[in-house]
Amino acid sequence: MIPLYHESHFTFRFADDRLIPRFYLEGVQAGRRVSVFKLDTMTGERLNLITSATVGDGGCVDLSEPIIVGAGEGFVVVPDPGSVLRK
Repeated sequence: MIPLYHESHFTFRFADDRLIPRFYLEGVQAGRRVSVFKLDTMTGERLNLITSATVGDGGCVDLSEPIIVGAGEGFVVVPDPGSVLRK
């Protein structure tokens, strides 16, 4: 089955204060670069760039510095198109 609608990004929202050292992205190829943006809690739009990282095995993204998220806040992760690192 082919979905009619597919988001090109991942949105993470949190009910409690959190320190995020890593997160997982389902279906994103290892070696792909991602950009992490602050989430505007009122509109759901992405704001300023927080960091960039590379997806590891199993979709794990380990951050060089943890993201601090307050209660009710979140972030948006956008895979960079065509950015798979070759070994």
